[in-house]
Amino acid sequence: MTVKDVDAEKLILKAAEELSKMDGLSPPDWHKFVKTGVGRQRPPTQDNWWSIRQASILRKLYVGGSGMGVSRARKAYSNRKNRGHKPEHSRQASGSVIRKCMQQLEKAGLVRTEKGKGRLITPKGQKLLNEAAKSLR
Repeated sequence: MTVKDVDAEKLILKAAEELSKMDGLSPPDWHKFVKTGVGRQRPPTQDNWWSIRQASILRKLYVGGSGMGVSRARKAYSNRKNRGHKPEHSRQASGSVIRKCMQQLEKAGLVRTEKGKGRLITPKGQKLLNEAAKSLR
């Protein structure tokens, strides 16, 4: 059973549980007040949304394989901005949230930076996701 064989939502929630147990991956103080993007009206309501976002980023790096930077991740997590009676437009996600998540994953050894490719998942990160996928059988 690999990461690609399992339902993405269940895998992300299981990996988020594992990430929340690790040292150095705790959310910053401002995580209670920040929105995840301009298109959102309110901050996330889930208590563990920070570790869910980290697990989601880790999964995107695993499945994509070619590396991803903050700007590409902002596009991946973009959403529509409600502009009243005017047509909606797509807006990118918060770069600060994604950057801090990636930096914490990098300090934990789950992600590494390679010049010209952005951030790539390490074997330790792959192992974490594979074990989470195996436990979902």
